[in-house]
Amino acid sequence: MQEQERKEKFCTDSGIEIKRVYNPLEVTNEQPGEFPFTRGVQETMYRSKLWTTRQYAGFSTAEESNKRYHYLLNNGTTGLSVAFDLPTQIGYDSDHDFADGEVGKAGVAIDSLKDIEILFDGIKLENITTSMTINSTASILLAMYIALAKKQGADLKKISGTIQNDILKEYAARGTYIYPPKQSMRIITDIFEYCSKEVPKWNTISISGYHIREAGSTAVQELAFTLANGKAYLKAAIEKGLDINVFAKRLSFFFNAHNNLFEEVAKFRAARRMWATITKELGATDPKAQMLRFHTQTGGSTLTAQQPHNNIPRVTIQALSAVLGGTQSLHTNGYDEAIALPTEEAAHIALRTQQIIAFESGVVDTVDPLAGSYFVEALTNEVEAAAWEYINKIDAMGGSVSAIEQGYLQNEIAASAYKYQNEIQSGEKIIVGVNKFTVEEKPMENVFSIDDSIRQFQIDKINKVKAERDNKKVKSILQTLDANARAEVNLMPTILEAAENYATLGEIADVMRGVFGEFTG
Repeated sequence: MQEQERKEKFCTDSGIEIKRVYNPLEVTNEQPGEFPFTRGVQETMYRSKLWTTRQYAGFSTAEESNKRYHYLLNNGTTGLSVAFDLPTQIGYDSDHDFADGEVGKAGVAIDSLKDIEILFDGIKLENITTSMTINSTASILLAMYIALAKKQGADLKKISGTIQNDILKEYAARGTYIYPPKQSMRIITDIFEYCSKEVPKWNTISISGYHIREAGSTAVQELAFTLANGKAYLKAAIEKGLDINVFAKRLSFFFNAHNNLFEEVAKFRAARRMWATITKELGATDPKAQMLRFHTQTGGSTLTAQQPHNNIPRVTIQALSAVLGGTQSLHTNGYDEAIALPTEEAAHIALRTQQIIAFESGVVDTVDPLAGSYFVEALTNEVEAAAWEYINKIDAMGGSVSAIEQGYLQNEIAASAYKYQNEIQSGEKIIVGVNKFTVEEKPMENVFSIDDSIRQFQIDKINKVKAERDNKKVKSILQTLDANARAEVNLMPTILEAAENYATLGEIADVMRGVFGEFTG
């Protein structure tokens, strides 16, 4: 007699029904490194080279963040990932009224090239890859990074890294936009064009599903909306006259990893297959232009302030899903990040989590180890089919920009977030330590916090920079930027010149505000 099952129906977090048992499927003979890259973008994957270990870090001042970077590099991190504070993200200097109370809180405060020089003091940019989570002001931060590379005597053809530079997901899910969509897309395609010639190893955009997921989407929505946004960037670049076989090689993706292990693996496998199809349909013939390469960060929204040490196994499961899914780089969250910025201890455990998976688990010894699993293969197909349904709806609306302007993506994400919270409140969805297995807890000790006095420290630096630079020359460059913004001229060379002459981030952003206006939603 069959035993009573715990539920009438089992589903993934995206609502895909899970069968009791899966039987053999007709599996293709597709190999890793071959179109459509379901099994991985490289033939040998981690047997040749492990993923890049990145720990997302940035807080307070450039001086303090620089210390954390050296600590991480000394402990085995193989790539840097920079978090910027909110004023930096939305184009305000630390001395602006809107910056009050936010300087250095969500990341490091960057006001001018001087801060970038301090941030990377003692770090050769030719020898490290750097990922910068920055969108509205991506052109300015990239210009400052290039300016520092030039000062270090680096070969710009060799420096590598990524700017997030994904403004569409800001309108859909996150909110740190400045300019209207069309003007933002213009700046992004200017970056594509400039970097393809001057900084060819730089990944000019990291199309982000991470923040879409953090806003409450399902795994399927994260996949669909991210690829739809990617499609919009491809089309915008093609319309500018860029060659898809050149610029598509420098596009990368940024995905979230949550707790439903097999759905996450299926999502990553489906993503590669879908992107290969999208790029091919838009004219890409070079296999490297058809490959989806991605960074993964474990799910910040899955972390709980209750019983925070429970977050260590959560992060382990999430990191494992990213590795089993074939990620190219990975960040693991600190267990205390639901409460505050991660302490050094939490960052250390997060880094060691990746290293234990890499060197002790054995999952890196064969390519796509879950291939052939009846469950994973079927789930990959179902996740892909559900994501295509969303993309077809978005295409029918005129693409991502139009769908965002109509509020479609935002409404779908909000509905999913509402449903998820209701499931937690009703007990249908169990979160260990939150709505089940709870205990009386003492407040966590040694919480990492940022002193508000650093704002004055940053203001003093800004004043010193302005006193020492050639202000007449800065004014002239900013006037040229204004004129170029009103014309059809690539803005990157002028932004770079402004950065090299110590124009502040806020000054550069304000010039473009004056020309493009601000988006109010």
